[in-house]
Amino acid sequence: MSEDGVKEATEETRELPDEAIRERIIELAFGGDRDRYEQFLEAIRRAIPLPVTVVLRGSAVTGVKWADGTPFDGKGPGTSDLDLTFVGKEMIQLYEDFYLPGLHSTPLSDEHPNAAPSLVPLRRALSSIARRPVNIQATTSMVQYARDVLFDQPCFKLIDDGEVEPAAAPTDARGD
Repeated sequence: MSEDGVKEATEETRELPDEAIRERIIELAFGGDRDRYEQFLEAIRRAIPLPVTVVLRGSAVTGVKWADGTPFDGKGPGTSDLDLTFVGKEMIQLYEDFYLPGLHSTPLSDEHPNAAPSLVPLRRALSSIARRPVNIQATTSMVQYARDVLFDQPCFKLIDDGEVEPAAAPTDARGD
């Protein structure tokens, strides 16, 4: 797909109502299984005790890969990953590797397996539920705004920071 096609997919996504984007995510990322989608969200809510906004980025949202326009799962079922971002300064503190220290982490992923050791159990649990790799990154609201607006990388808010009840911070975020 050309750069124009990626831009068109991005613009189309921005015009869709939230429910249509949610349905696209459930169809693409969870094979149309709403129960697995809900399990995925619940696993995040149970593991993250802090008020945090959780967004999903990338081809699960737009239907195409931002870098080259490859369709979601274009190389076969389960081949596209899910890119989660935790937005909030508290989540940044769980990371050891950064693109911008204190502002924007590297994703906990196959490429950066030690980026956030306490989140490894959550990543495993989410990948199992989704039946595909899940990458988890943390960023500040300022960087999130820049990615969304300035770099034209749309995202979908899975969990708003008001949906998670504050609790004492654990020594590690479990996904079980």
